[in-house]
Amino acid sequence: MKLSIFPYVVQNEIFDNLEISELLLLSFVSKNMKKLIKSSQTSRFKSISQIEYDNSRGYPIRVHIPFVSEFDSPLMEFRERRDYETDDEFFQLKVSGKVLNFQLHYRYSFPQVYFLKDSDRNSAIEAIHYYFLNFFGYTVEYLYRDDYLKIVPHLPKLSLCLKFSTEKVTYWPNQPEAIRDIKKIENFLASSPVLKRIFMDLETPEMFRPESKFYQAESIVLIQNFNTVPAFLRHFQGRQALLYCKTWDILDLIEFMNRWKSGEGSKKMEYLDIRMIANDIHQNEFLNALGVKRIDESKTPPTHTLPKLFNIGFGPNTFPIISRSYVVRETDNRVASVHILGNSFYFGVWNKTEEEFLKMVT
Repeated sequence: MKLSIFPYVVQNEIFDNLEISELLLLSFVSKNMKKLIKSSQTSRFKSISQIEYDNSRGYPIRVHIPFVSEFDSPLMEFRERRDYETDDEFFQLKVSGKVLNFQLHYRYSFPQVYFLKDSDRNSAIEAIHYYFLNFFGYTVEYLYRDDYLKIVPHLPKLSLCLKFSTEKVTYWPNQPEAIRDIKKIENFLASSPVLKRIFMDLETPEMFRPESKFYQAESIVLIQNFNTVPAFLRHFQGRQALLYCKTWDILDLIEFMNRWKSGEGSKKMEYLDIRMIANDIHQNEFLNALGVKRIDESKTPPTHTLPKLFNIGFGPNTFPIISRSYVVRETDNRVASVHILGNSFYFGVWNKTEEEFLKMVT
């Protein structure tokens, strides 16, 4: 089919009915074809907020659009070439000045890039990444998810989302073994750019230094087997956090709430989810100690939810907080909903003043 002979409206109809992975593959045909696809699919590409390279599950590196394309049907894969595979089994395309070996997935027909050995992997990723920047644009957020022990690429507009582990445990697949010595991690973080996401199972009473880049990550999922909650809440500078705690103290959360209400700490915090594994929470006593305000029982509170920054659990959004209890920050009159469900504590900050927040109550 010669697409160039069709009127523009017909070309658009064809492109609109292709998967993004098919458009990507088609764009490799020529510069004119790439230009035609980009001009036709401008609004569609603008709707893409993130593209993620995922090498965290032991699969080949899979590139997908989070919560849009299914993980089993990604945009692209990177695979290491097997010794017995011959050149005849691949077709070659020049991408960002580098010749790459391609195959189509046997079932879903998305492109697969093959590299000769592990040392060539990042070179292939680099070529594709620069192509993505030109094709999808610089406004898309590009994420790379992997284990920190592996060699991760450092490329423009590519944010790292790393899992900190030592080795896999056999009784819980894909779950990292807990970190017991943070010195090595501290050194790694010091020499790396600030991470986008961190997943860590921490089994030590020792905590990172206040100036550590650990606390600067935008989102953190942290499993804590000792009570390191106070240090974490005191120094975390990011936007979203999910904590699993085996031990805690109610005074730790009271301190956190008082610092937030006074404007002294957690200024960027949008969402906090603390799963208190081993503790029962006496709800009224706890909320009274936090000094919360309450919405009348006859009214329905608004639902707090945000696009999720940490990639764990189901769905693109944070757990919905529907609570009659809220607190107000003194410095800017911002509101945060406070909710207790079972043995979990939820804290969601609204981008609204108390007056604006109460207008949403029905």
